[in-house]
Formats: sequence, C-alpha cells, structure tokens
Amino acid sequence: MNVKSKNWTAQIDRMPGTKPNFRVYGTVTVAHPGITPKLVKSPVQDTPYLPLELILESNDGINIQVETDKFVEYKVEGDYPVSAVGIHYKGQLIQHIDEVLVTQ
Repeated sequence: MNVKSKNWTAQIDRMPGTKPNFRVYGTVTVAHPGITPKLVKSPVQDTPYLPLELILESNDGINIQVETDKFVEYKVEGDYPVSAVGIHYKGQLIQHIDEVLVTQ
C-alpha cells in the first residue's frame, strides 16, 4: 500500500518558559475519515536516525470513502538529541527528515 504524506517537520523545542520537548508532525492522506494515523517509536532502533512507525487505525463505523488529510504527531518531553528521523509504514521507509528544527 502506498501512503501519501506531506509537510513533515521534526522539531526540538527549547523555548524559555516551556518544558523542552521533541516532536515530529505532518499530514497523512487516508482512505476515509474513519482512519486515524498515529506515530509511535519503532521497536527496532538499529538506524543512525530515530525511526518512527506510522500506524493507521480504523474505526468500525460506516464511513464515506473519500480521501482525507489528517494531522499526525509524535511528541516526547525532554531535551531529545535527534539529528534525523525516518518515518516507516509496514517496514518501508516513506519519509526521511534530515533537518531538525531547533527553537530556542
């Protein structure tokens, strides 16, 4: 299955007055509005970048079959030292982010 996605950003947020955090976010096109995309840390951490796994969860309801763009985010607190991120879907790399935005 080919997954369409766009606008991926990886960010280390160190802004004063807030807790430091790391997040990756983007937009995933899903087959219908009943599908919810989620990003989780991949159980396999054998790459030089942070591997994240895209999971598509579907509800059991009746949904109109129309492609829908959905926002997806992975976020952890702390000063997370990451220089690159890979987004995987069913074992395949679908997006590589090699520029991590640092806000201070």
